[in-house]
Amino acid sequence: MPNETQSYDIVVLGAGTGGYGAAFRAGQLGLKVALVDDNPKGLGGTCLHVGCIPTKAMLGSADLLDRMKHSSEFGITADDVAPDPEAIAKRRDKIVSRLVKGVTSLTKKNKVDYILGRGRLEGPQQVRVATIDKDGKSTGEVILKAKDVILATGSRVKSLPGLVPDGERIVTSDDVLRSAHIPASIIVVGAGAVGTEFASYYADMGAEVTVLEYLPGLVPLEDGDIRKEMERAFKKRGIKVITSARFDPSAVKADESGVSVMVGPEGGEPSEVRAEQMLVATGRAANVEDVGLETTRAVVDRGVVVTDGQMRTADPHLYAVGDVAGGLWLAHVATHEGIAAVHAIAGEEAEEIDYVKMPRATYSRPQVASIGLTSEQCAERGLKTKVGKMPMMASGKAVIEGDTTGFVKVIADAETDELLGVHMIGHHVTELIAESSTAMLLEATAWEVGAAVHPHPTLSEAMGEAAMAVDGKSINF
Repeated sequence: MPNETQSYDIVVLGAGTGGYGAAFRAGQLGLKVALVDDNPKGLGGTCLHVGCIPTKAMLGSADLLDRMKHSSEFGITADDVAPDPEAIAKRRDKIVSRLVKGVTSLTKKNKVDYILGRGRLEGPQQVRVATIDKDGKSTGEVILKAKDVILATGSRVKSLPGLVPDGERIVTSDDVLRSAHIPASIIVVGAGAVGTEFASYYADMGAEVTVLEYLPGLVPLEDGDIRKEMERAFKKRGIKVITSARFDPSAVKADESGVSVMVGPEGGEPSEVRAEQMLVATGRAANVEDVGLETTRAVVDRGVVVTDGQMRTADPHLYAVGDVAGGLWLAHVATHEGIAAVHAIAGEEAEEIDYVKMPRATYSRPQVASIGLTSEQCAERGLKTKVGKMPMMASGKAVIEGDTTGFVKVIADAETDELLGVHMIGHHVTELIAESSTAMLLEATAWEVGAAVHPHPTLSEAMGEAAMAVDGKSINF
């Protein structure tokens, strides 16, 4: 269909969580919407295909393996417990396939035209799409005219200058999620969410793991108490941790015998670290190139598209959501950015995106979940605070679960009692943070969270106890 032209209220370019979330909400509001994506495997973007979902599927297997190894503590005998990497990969891929089919089916439910192809902006209100079939073969071209366009082109893995992944010895998360291989040893470069999750996974699979982090602590964006607890937990598991790590990326050696690098803490003597593989987990780069931004007034600053609180760019009919717009680079954040953009386009009143009130989750063992300001950020802003803490070792449910690692920490304003931040580390805490998200949305106080009844025995009690501990009134600690 060469040069066919179609008109829409909204065209969404990119079908990751931010893109399809925006498209579905637009359809629900009765707008005529097209969703454009060039992945022949279907909707879902990085999160569903090579990110959140496959990673958590693997981590789910790792968590079960660890529990089975400790089953005797529960009075259950399990002999010859061992991982089957091929079966883990098969289950991972099956989960991804199932969810892709589910998300794709929602295009019809929400009356969204899903167009498979490579889209490019031609000004803020037109997208030219080189269409393809499910085998990736060209099928023609279509021009989509829109009243408004939402750019949701996502991001890609990036490496350090001079360190070039080869897919075999030096790998990225994309490589890992297409493979079933478990190396005997691995160096993980970067200790953010991606690095700590894969370090945790490989350690559970029996690999010898070394983590290199340039900054002074693991999960460096988290609260200082969380960083310290994570390092203690990793070292207890036998994971070697080098923080404030310094090495020359261009001097990394990779050959048939493995990977080697000279590394040491800042100001210290470097020593050689060797492993079968090196995983580069040093962040992502937004896909701002070759999407036609130069044909618009949108501004790219420090590698991302600049937007306002409703995700509008400098071009009034062009919006940007998800990783391409910076923010927190999290799938659930991208979804809410997409929804905010659509409501702005529809002329409906909606709160602007507030990244401080966005929950964050890391699925390593132990898990980390947080929202709001850290203690360090409160100090930087000159805020007077009061803090409550509940260790998981005082939680009856944590004792029952057989994992008492970690704590819940609540930070409140010393004068108003308003919640400023909640920081958790421990068993399944990623399932607990949603309460804090609701509380912060409703501008709740620590007293109100503590006064809310938390069922016993549950891990959620740790949140209520930490909130009460803000005023020194915890019942069980």
